[in-house]
Amino acid sequence: MAKLNVNPNRMELSRLKKRLVTAKRGHKLLKDKQDALIKAFLERAREARTLREDLEKELMNCYKSFLLARAQTLPAMLEQALMIPGTTCNLHVSSKNVMSVIVPEYQFEQEGSALNYGLASSLGSLDVALESFTKLMPKLITLAAKEKAIKLMATEIEKTRRRVNALEHVMIPNFIETIKYITMKLDEQERSTLSRLMKIKEIVRSH
Repeated sequence: MAKLNVNPNRMELSRLKKRLVTAKRGHKLLKDKQDALIKAFLERAREARTLREDLEKELMNCYKSFLLARAQTLPAMLEQALMIPGTTCNLHVSSKNVMSVIVPEYQFEQEGSALNYGLASSLGSLDVALESFTKLMPKLITLAAKEKAIKLMATEIEKTRRRVNALEHVMIPNFIETIKYITMKLDEQERSTLSRLMKIKEIVRSH
């Protein structure tokens, strides 16, 4: 621990004691914030993990359906069927404050139908694949919002942890060490002054 470079006087001692009280209060608040952030982070991480695992299974099935449709359809016919999109997607972005972290919230809307081609000229496997992909889009957007929130919360947790550590291991110990140093110096000065006064009294009495 290192003491601060200050003048050892009573005014500085009083100022440091106030700063120590403020630092301890700030440390407690930041520690509480860190604990709450970690709890919220873990909850969202579990939700995102479950959602991602479910989505990966559903995506695998979608790709299998699409590969089957691709194998059964002529390339020119498949290209013609997928050339013009049949759906319009609207994404509304808002934000939410979670323990002083601004996380995004997405509202996803789809209009129209993915099956905008001639059904007589296409196979049912392509219809199934496109409908499956269409149903997955809202879930993908939800997962994206959750994972973005997790990333932002992780960054804030790291910042808060650095501040907590700085207060706990640097600032507060330095304040305590400096207060002890100033107190010791003031006690020495007081003893020295008292000793001089006693000597002066002895000299005065002897005369």
